[in-house]
Amino acid sequence: MAMAMQQISPVAHWPLVLGVVRKLNVAALIDTFCPPHPAPVLACGRGVEALLLAILDGHQALYKVGARLEERGMLPLLQDGLRRASLNDDRLGQLLEALCAAQLHRVCGAIALNALEVYTLSTPWLHQDTTTISLYGAYEEAISPVAGLVPPRPAYGHSKDGRDDLKQVLLSLGVSSDGLPLRLGVRDGHTSDSPETPLAIAECVALGLDGMRGIVADSKAYGKRTLGLGVEQRVGLITLVPRTCAVRQEVEAWGQQHGALPLWLEKPGRTQQEPPRRWSGQSVVRRVEVAYADGRLEMAELRCLVVHSSQLARQAVVTYAAAQAQEAAQVAEPIARVEARGFACAADAEAAIAEYEGRGQGRRGRKPRPWRYHALHYQVEAVTQRQKRTQRGRPPKPAQPQDSLRYRLRGEAQAHVPSTDTQGWTVLATTVGAESCTDTEILQA
Repeated sequence: MAMAMQQISPVAHWPLVLGVVRKLNVAALIDTFCPPHPAPVLACGRGVEALLLAILDGHQALYKVGARLEERGMLPLLQDGLRRASLNDDRLGQLLEALCAAQLHRVCGAIALNALEVYTLSTPWLHQDTTTISLYGAYEEAISPVAGLVPPRPAYGHSKDGRDDLKQVLLSLGVSSDGLPLRLGVRDGHTSDSPETPLAIAECVALGLDGMRGIVADSKAYGKRTLGLGVEQRVGLITLVPRTCAVRQEVEAWGQQHGALPLWLEKPGRTQQEPPRRWSGQSVVRRVEVAYADGRLEMAELRCLVVHSSQLARQAVVTYAAAQAQEAAQVAEPIARVEARGFACAADAEAAIAEYEGRGQGRRGRKPRPWRYHALHYQVEAVTQRQKRTQRGRPPKPAQPQDSLRYRLRGEAQAHVPSTDTQGWTVLATTVGAESCTDTEILQA
């Protein structure tokens, strides 16, 4: 039986992507947030599908979207009767403006929650982190009052991508263990990260996800109010204890003194040459101060996990060696400057040694900062110098040359050798009890 082929189009992977988008019902969800267009030739949801396909194909210019979809033969699959002229750059620009006006974090959250329901994904832990988004262009410092949601206020401040010359806003994102974004918040620029974690905990509780145990965050989440909120709301919190906290220093020293700790987890190396990665540790309980909503400060028991990671130990050795080599180049210049200085007596040279080795009083009353990876040692050396004649001309024959005794310092930089027992340690703090979650589950969260 002969068959006539009317048209062959290089659709590639686009029908598969479109099928996943249709299964998640993305277009219908977007249409609930965006108002309908007066001339509804192309709905907002269908326009987003077209933009998504174009982006995955590598063409992001708006005026090329319609032509590219027509070449791929995707227009009939997107919408019956859809033509290339309907996907013009003006209409696509209106779709993007409508999405921004509908608050992108609300649209993203609705799609993510629907994906959890469609694919029945488990979300026991929500990973929370913050970063800054740099903005180009002119933005008003003061936002005029508007009805409804207030947009974030861009402002200058410390930028995590190194662009302090640009205004920025703070992005707060919570994702599942598989990387699926579940909540998103945009805050004012030049805002501290610490108050964001309590807001994230409250928003996660409002999501009402089944089977969620708590939040995993970095050291920015470790604070009195965050720990108190986790205890009050009965929400599990796993956070990294900062190095400056006394409880981390005490627990880390305790783990180093106890030698071999129980092995919690072992994984093969990322490459064939890399040795296996091992995590060992011990769970202890310490009393720390927490703050409650009514302002009370109380001492509460906190579960701390002291962890030694072989992978972190190897990374620490490489990082330490690189930093030490960089500092060695910086140490050579001050040593040369010190050795070029002369002293009239040995007492002045001895007094200068205390200053150069970091044991003397710092400038302007500040504490001196010795070198981190090297120890500088100086010793006094007596040298004989020929005195210059005070008179001009040739000296008389019987005159003897006059010598003077001067003192100078000889410097030597000695590299610190770190102890292998102090590398690869970290401390986790959690409000989750040992009866509901084991140490290995906390580590893998």
